[in-house]
Amino acid sequence: MDVRHLDLLRELRTRGTLAAVAEATFRTPSAVSQQLRTAEREMGVPLVEQDGRRLRLTAEGLLLADGADEVGAAMARVRARLDAVRGAPSGTVRIGTLPSAGTALLPELVDRLRGSAIDLDLDDFDLAEADFATRTLDADVVVAHSLAGDVPAGAEGIVTRVLAREPIDVAMPPDHPLAARASLRPADLVDHPWVGVPVGYPFDTILVAVERATGRSLDRRLRLRDNALVESLVGRGVGLALLPRFTTRDGTVVLRPLTGVRSRRSIVALCRPDRYERLAVRTVVDLLEEIGRDRAATGRATGD
Repeated sequence: MDVRHLDLLRELRTRGTLAAVAEATFRTPSAVSQQLRTAEREMGVPLVEQDGRRLRLTAEGLLLADGADEVGAAMARVRARLDAVRGAPSGTVRIGTLPSAGTALLPELVDRLRGSAIDLDLDDFDLAEADFATRTLDADVVVAHSLAGDVPAGAEGIVTRVLAREPIDVAMPPDHPLAARASLRPADLVDHPWVGVPVGYPFDTILVAVERATGRSLDRRLRLRDNALVESLVGRGVGLALLPRFTTRDGTVVLRPLTGVRSRRSIVALCRPDRYERLAVRTVVDLLEEIGRDRAATGRATGD
């Protein structure tokens, strides 16, 4: 049994299409199809079947896709024992992160790993909450967030570790009338323009909750992904915005807590079970949790 075939079936189960698997693994769709045919010959059973214009895994294919996690975890446990014999975790750990969470956590992580045998390979991406889990196919650790709870949507069945719980505050210019208040409620927000985020992004769920609580629609003048850009526009008086407390610096804008609706996020590390077995990966997640705990205690990122 070729472990690469198991990995391919897991990729297809998670990504959904041959084209998506091919793009993610830098192969052509025909090369992926050829590998599937080779896997079927080796296993002696059909692993995929036609479902309209798409392929889906058969019962046997799903069984083997699930087995990929078990095989990978067993191999990682052996590697972890080897690392323990050598006396220290080692190797490259690939981290994919939400930019704002990465800003709060990763600089300190880099400092703490100086001189160790662990190397970091970093990537950043801003996604809808339900898309973070899929990225665990490409990274050992995905730093994601959720406003609904401690497990992001779609992350059921993979390892999740809460790194920090961070308030999401209302940002405004220092001279804004609402800046005189210590905290804000939904009714305070309805008669002001907003710089929002794309539909489906977690921060937008807070504004939707405000609309439900007040029965009023909010005026979203813009929808943007980048918090630094949002912060600069808020400082110019374009509108109010929701920004994370740990990485928003007072000065250009001021922050006020929002009460009456849930307005905090859980910053969470996501890992495939097999990758989490690696001692280096668990060491990195442990450090991220320590750093997150420090951020929550101080309420600000390093350098504030």
